[in-house]
Amino acid sequence: MAKEIKVPQIGDGVESATVSEILVAEGDKIEKDQGVIAVESDKASVEVPSSAAGTIKEIKISEGDEVEVGQVIILLEAADDDEDEADDNEESSDEQEEEKTSEENEDTDDDEAEEKSSDKKKKKVKEKKANDSEEESEEDEEDEKKSSKKDESEDKSSEESENETSKKSSGKSTGAGIQASPGTRRLARELGVDLSELAEEISGRISEKDVKEFSKKGSQKSTKSASVSLPDFEKWGSVERKPLNNIRKATAKNVTASWQSVPHVFQFDEADITDIQQYLEANQDKAEKAGGKLTITALLTKIVASALVRFPKFNASVDMENEEMILKNYVNIGIAVATEKGLLVPVIKDADKKSIIEIAVELSNIAEKARDGKLTKEDMEGANFSISNLGGIGGTNFTPIVPAPQSAILGISRSAKKPVYIDDEFKPREILPLSLSYDHRLIDGADGAAFINWITQALQDPYKALLGA
Repeated sequence: MAKEIKVPQIGDGVESATVSEILVAEGDKIEKDQGVIAVESDKASVEVPSSAAGTIKEIKISEGDEVEVGQVIILLEAADDDEDEADDNEESSDEQEEEKTSEENEDTDDDEAEEKSSDKKKKKVKEKKANDSEEESEEDEEDEKKSSKKDESEDKSSEESENETSKKSSGKSTGAGIQASPGTRRLARELGVDLSELAEEISGRISEKDVKEFSKKGSQKSTKSASVSLPDFEKWGSVERKPLNNIRKATAKNVTASWQSVPHVFQFDEADITDIQQYLEANQDKAEKAGGKLTITALLTKIVASALVRFPKFNASVDMENEEMILKNYVNIGIAVATEKGLLVPVIKDADKKSIIEIAVELSNIAEKARDGKLTKEDMEGANFSISNLGGIGGTNFTPIVPAPQSAILGISRSAKKPVYIDDEFKPREILPLSLSYDHRLIDGADGAAFINWITQALQDPYKALLGA
């Protein structure tokens, strides 16, 4: 019996991917969890494992195809043990069928006599109806029409009553009365799907597939509604069209959804990093011997990790469906990395438990993997807060978009020497501009000011962050 191998969940918010390589061929015998195809999603390139062992019967996709989560990609003949079991079940089924057929044949003779008697009765009834007068027939037709109209009216009234009851029981504000499993509800929260809206389109129990399809339809709708009608650019000269790659398409979808769903607040500050630079230079050899590079991003990752422990709202997510704040007891920080294909955000896990040197080494490794296109979905998942450093490129300030469901992101711009009034005189100091964006549903202005002020002070005195003061 053939088994289906389907595309699993590839990553957070990833609903489709492009097949970059097919790793098996029809007729191959494979083991469970063996990689069968490689796909390139908007976030990483990963291998899809087989969910069962057996022989490949049919490959239903080709390289370059776009596949969706849950789509069947391979038909698999079950392993020998499964086939033997299936054969035994078929033989048992055949024996039961033969016994049933034999019993039915024994009852046939008795049934024939009853059928003949029944046919005679039906014939008499038909003859009697044929002899009825035309007047009686017309009266019957009129009665039937009246009865039909009455039944239709009653059916419509009943149907409208059922629809009103269904709408009342949908529980739009609280989710009460909606038929969905806990896993489906969790998925809906992760994808930002309002189950009460979905319940208006679907009767009965809502599945995870329904949630995914509704989320995809909703995101496409929001992306299209945010776009503008384009003029004919060729009126003014020649143009060239190039398709967006998966990473750019995903970025467009995600930032649009985040911008539309998160009420942003932006806060700015400046930090004096003159002394910090001396610290970085003094410890650069130590980081290089360990295999990394000590940068302001590495240092800020450690400082932000300490800040997230001190200010837990910035390490949390908001769940509006259940009207809850989800506080996380771990500190994972996403670091934006620019690549040729677009922006990728690998994650430093448990950043609060790692030293600056350990973070520097890990940053060097994930940045290299990002640029080589070797990041896995595990490398990209689980961030609670993000850092985007544009200082190496330029600019004095910018307003990064909060990547939902995170609650905040810190932007770093290029530092510059500025005169600072210290001890009754102006002195040249290296000043670093900081930009903080946060979700106003969860974080107030006072919280934002306290958070960025603490980071500024910690940059001016790194021991404050290291000691958790």
